Amino acid sequence: MNEARVVVVTGASRGAGRGIALALGAAGGTVYVTGRTEAGLTTTADEIGGRGGTGVPIVCDHADDEQVAAVFERVRREHGRLDVLVSNATALPASPPRPGQGFWERPLAEELKPLEVGLRSHYVAAHYAAPLLIAAGGLLVFTSAPGARVHLPGLHGPSYGAGKAGTDKLACDMGRELHPHGVTTLSIWMGVLRTERITPELERRLAGSVLPPFESSEFTGRVVDALANDPHRAEHNGRTVWGAELGARYGVTDTDGSHPNSHRAWLGPPSEFPEHTPTYAEFRAGESSPD
Repeated sequence: MNEARVVVVTGASRGAGRGIALALGAAGGTVYVTGRTEAGLTTTADEIGGRGGTGVPIVCDHADDEQVAAVFERVRREHGRLDVLVSNATALPASPPRPGQGFWERPLAEELKPLEVGLRSHYVAAHYAAPLLIAAGGLLVFTSAPGARVHLPGLHGPSYGAGKAGTDKLACDMGRELHPHGVTTLSIWMGVLRTERITPELERRLAGSVLPPFESSEFTGRVVDALANDPHRAEHNGRTVWGAELGARYGVTDTDGSHPNSHRAWLGPPSEFPEHTPTYAEFRAGESSPD
């Protein structure tokens, strides 16, 4: 992909989305950034401009399907295609679970946020983006996390885990349907991120004890950039991957020059799904075949 690349990063006013958008903006092209906070989006877009790209802020509540549709209609009008969609928008409960607190003891509306602005909004964004991605033979990336497979008490609850697990399955199933149209789809597990909410003091207190070493919010964007430039990226289609492992494959470093490690040894491998599900007739034929 060249410097005329057209990108959408959802949930880019802060956190992971902001970092991903900045890293992709440094590669040039046009980066549309969406989210609810106009000031944050404007700041992100301005910094993309300072790095050589063109940042376009669009205020969008990803809980509102019509607003999401309008984002991609604007991209269609202005470019007629979309090279990369990073579907990152999510919402989390206002506070983490208290020790020993059950999901039934927490406010229902808060606990449903990762499913409503998260899993559901990923689906809606992909729905409206798909024709544009097909026009470009583009790349669809979902941001995810090991909460898809593990439960870390005090950090997240069942709705968070269900949202991440569902996101990984979206990447698998959408990848199967988009692949014949030249689109590559995958889900990336990010590490523990250093964002604007993490002070140096807090990172020193948590890293290496409660949590593993942090990675910057831009690292995943650098990985996505390398992936977008890989002519063989389709080999990752439908997969869930550790971002650190994909980064190592491409030789991607973090903003401080380090090589983030995946947490496979601690949290296990990413979600895995069958490459091929046989028809019942194929299954029966294989069952009756001699060893």
